Amino acid sequence: MDSETPTTFRGLTLFPFQRKALDAIFSGRSVIVAAPTGAGKTLVADFAIEQALGQGRRVVYTSPIKALSNQKFRDFREHYGETEVGLMTGDVTLQSDAPLLIMTTEIFRNTIFEDPDRLHGFDFVIFDEVHYIDDRDRGTVWEEAIIYAPEHIRIVGLSATVPNVKQLSDWIERVRGLPVDVIIEERRPVPLTHKVWIPGRGPRALDEVKRYFIEMGQLRERDRHRRRRNQGRSPRGPNRRAQARLMDRAGDDLVDFLTERDMLPAIYFCFSRRDCEGLARRHAMRDLLTTENRRKMLELFDDLATRYEVTDRDETRFLRGMAARGVLFHHAGMLPIDKEIVERLFNSGLVRLLFATETFALGVNMPARSVCFHALSKFNGIAFGPLLAREYWQMAGRAGRQGIDDKGWVFALLDETSITYDNLQWFHSGNSEPVRSRFNLNYSAILNLFRRVHEEVPQAWQRSFARYLHESKRHHFEQGKGKGKGKGKSGRRARRGPKEGQGAKVIRARLQVLRDHNYIEGEDLTRKGELCAHVNGYEVPVTEAYDGGWIFRCDPVEAAMLFSAMVYESRPADSSSPPTRKLKGVRVPFELHMEAFAAHERAEGIRDPLRPPDFGIAGPVQRWAEGASLEEVLDHTTLAAGDLVRVLRMTIQLLRQAAHALPKGDPCIAVLHEARHKIDRDDVDARRQLELG
Repeated sequence: MDSETPTTFRGLTLFPFQRKALDAIFSGRSVIVAAPTGAGKTLVADFAIEQALGQGRRVVYTSPIKALSNQKFRDFREHYGETEVGLMTGDVTLQSDAPLLIMTTEIFRNTIFEDPDRLHGFDFVIFDEVHYIDDRDRGTVWEEAIIYAPEHIRIVGLSATVPNVKQLSDWIERVRGLPVDVIIEERRPVPLTHKVWIPGRGPRALDEVKRYFIEMGQLRERDRHRRRRNQGRSPRGPNRRAQARLMDRAGDDLVDFLTERDMLPAIYFCFSRRDCEGLARRHAMRDLLTTENRRKMLELFDDLATRYEVTDRDETRFLRGMAARGVLFHHAGMLPIDKEIVERLFNSGLVRLLFATETFALGVNMPARSVCFHALSKFNGIAFGPLLAREYWQMAGRAGRQGIDDKGWVFALLDETSITYDNLQWFHSGNSEPVRSRFNLNYSAILNLFRRVHEEVPQAWQRSFARYLHESKRHHFEQGKGKGKGKGKSGRRARRGPKEGQGAKVIRARLQVLRDHNYIEGEDLTRKGELCAHVNGYEVPVTEAYDGGWIFRCDPVEAAMLFSAMVYESRPADSSSPPTRKLKGVRVPFELHMEAFAAHERAEGIRDPLRPPDFGIAGPVQRWAEGASLEEVLDHTTLAAGDLVRVLRMTIQLLRQAAHALPKGDPCIAVLHEARHKIDRDDVDARRQLELG
């Protein structure tokens, strides 16, 4: 390491891996830091920011979720001052010319395509949670941002420990043409102890759990034989309700255990909102605070509720009652203000037991003494299955507070109906799944690239992480061909990666769809193409709604209903009262038109065609746009308050994008602005929430 590399920063003695990372930044290189949650990798980003700002340069800090962006905005503004820090999340834009600019990764990617000159003078882009490149729905955004960021911008990537982080850094080095240092730290300042909680038996080490599985397997086999002899049929599977009751009782025992042994505060992760809130209610009967801490908790709670102007709400009073006992919950179905109050209370150290879904594990430094898992399986968007090891460690890493605890504790309830011993062994091994590519250029990105390189757009896939991984796999396969003829331990021939050029074929298919629908003519974008290129996310529905004249037929309330249908994706349990306005001449023809567009995509071989508009949200949106209170709207829908607010905020963001993209002077612009103003109020108003806080 360079002798000039500091050994301390902000009063903290730096660990060797932190000094190595700072040395890379001092030397003008990009860096990827892979370290466990709680190891201190965010300090590297803080140093990069301080160095750049000290030299009169600018920095972009990107994060995977808006809540984390807002938290970082507040933290950085407190440290550097209000004029030095800006925020751009789609919901809110504040101080966009500030030297330190906090963005969601989507906004950074959009800026690259739409207004790259805005990034002049920036020294670094910091990608918090860069392993999100593997996210099924949003990973391509990280990849596009890395590929197309201006050449002068260096990258600081903060990642969980993943086995192929060197592959990721090598790809970044190749695609950007500049050196990238990789700093890997596998140790944590506060070590973790992992235990499996067997219902009725308590905490057990992994070797004891193995004996338990063997024992139970033998018992079940004997029981199966007995039932076959006596009844001539196999036994039925475990009753789901009985299993749920068993797990709840095990959770009671676990919390008793933590309380008696002074192992609180604890974050108790569950993977359904119903479980999260239900368990919190169940354990709110406990009284986990001293008299003095209860007084402090309620003073802080009342201060936050007053600041956010929510003291009279039923939900707030309910949370206050739980907070008085040291128990709270946190999940995506809650109103954003309620989630923020819970986060701030937890950060105070006064909350003893927090029931949370996995989003609480992202980014913000909120550690506890213990972490508990109510289950080790969840619904991944397609089916129920075990957690990824990366997910397990992200959440487990919240255990153990640096400077307070000498170790952190991690407990996982054992549900034999959903988890095997092999799953547990994988979690406890400390290993993780490699990061994969999700590269999948949308129509807006393709049009922006076409404007620059015309027919060479399909070659974009050649720069992707997907292509790099494909080449690496092929190279490995060819190397192994001469040794064992390309066969693995099982004797089967090694599987090749995705077909060469498959990603390029998808891009070509989308280009053809764009040509057929008059977005491209020759080597130029048409008026439709220009509009589509300036909207990112739901760009085709917006463009087709404008080109087909359907936006023109809407008044502001109807425009809000139309745009909400573009962003909303209902779940089977969702149900809402229908709107009184029927959107005559708009809804049915627009639905049919978008179905035809998706059919055209399928005909071109595109496997993931655009989702049709979903007007199931139209009734609640109409009521909200016409001035109803949130309580009145929620009376007419099964949607959780947080889900409704999220859809409305997404609608606002899309209305704003569309209004800015339309030709100057177009009469639809005023309609879209008015639609936005009608729904951007009270609990939905993200800017108001940020300013109040």
